[in-house]
Amino acid sequence: MPLTDFTFNDQNAVDRIFYGRINIKKASSFLFYNEKGIVKSIIHNLKYRNQEKIGALLGDWYGQIIVEKGYLKNIDYVIPVPLHRKKLKQRGYNQVSLFAKRIAYHIKATYNENILIKTANTKTQTKKGRIARFYEKKDLFTLTDYTYFQNKNILLVDDVITTGATMEMCTIAIQKTKGVTIYITSMAFVSLFHNS
Repeated sequence: MPLTDFTFNDQNAVDRIFYGRINIKKASSFLFYNEKGIVKSIIHNLKYRNQEKIGALLGDWYGQIIVEKGYLKNIDYVIPVPLHRKKLKQRGYNQVSLFAKRIAYHIKATYNENILIKTANTKTQTKKGRIARFYEKKDLFTLTDYTYFQNKNILLVDDVITTGATMEMCTIAIQKTKGVTIYITSMAFVSLFHNS
């Protein structure tokens, strides 16, 4: 499996996606993703072939690595990037949930999927141009409670980071809470410079 070996201490390629866009503490990712690799197949099965348990397996693996390396000791809440309720009903589960839950378990943080919500059922972000995404992103995500995460450390979790547009939108929504600090991670990361 193409593990990134990125840490939550050193600068990495995931961090660089968000430079000058949003104010986050740290970003990282578990695996490299490319169009012909095993990671694409695994995530496809997780999302579209009803193999939800893949998320738990990956979350346990990554969660153990995070703990062994001594990262993320101060996280209060782990939050998955939400699906819109229509998409959730259609798929039956959020593909990020079990991954995020297992990480929360290992780092002894509270898992919460009820505060950050998606307000519209949009098509996948990865196939759209950046300008289209920019115009669409206004209030695509919102919080049901703007005090819940006050002065807390949040780990925001997604399946694949490509352009970072989704994470950017989620972060903008969460940062309407005072004193919140955000860390970002994902199952996989699309790198232009990795080919395995």
